[in-house]
Amino acid sequence: QVQLVESGGGLVQAGGSLRLSCTASGIRFSFTTMAWYRQGPGKQREFVASITSLRSTNYADSVKGRFTISRDDGKSTVYLQMNSLEPEDTAVYYCAPRGWTPERSDWGQGTQVTVSS
Repeated sequence: QVQLVESGGGLVQAGGSLRLSCTASGIRFSFTTMAWYRQGPGKQREFVASITSLRSTNYADSVKGRFTISRDDGKSTVYLQMNSLEPEDTAVYYCAPRGWTPERSDWGQGTQVTVSS
């Protein structure tokens, strides 16, 4: 059974930084492309960033140059370093294997990020 546990969210002022963590179990983590997604108030869940097993990364245009995704396979953990945060980044952030659909029942609880202006 897949389990995903996100942490590190909080309230921060615009221009600030946060580092999110997500620990996964029940998957072959080191072989899995992992991703961060987010869902803002009244919005659909959207892709933020992904990282392959070979450390190749991909970012949504809205976060390029501000966010950095990384992973530690020994800890089965994926990170999202978020700098220069903007109020538009306010959302619940989730991690998951790349390609998961929102309809799945085994998403984690997410971690709330709130950026004040």
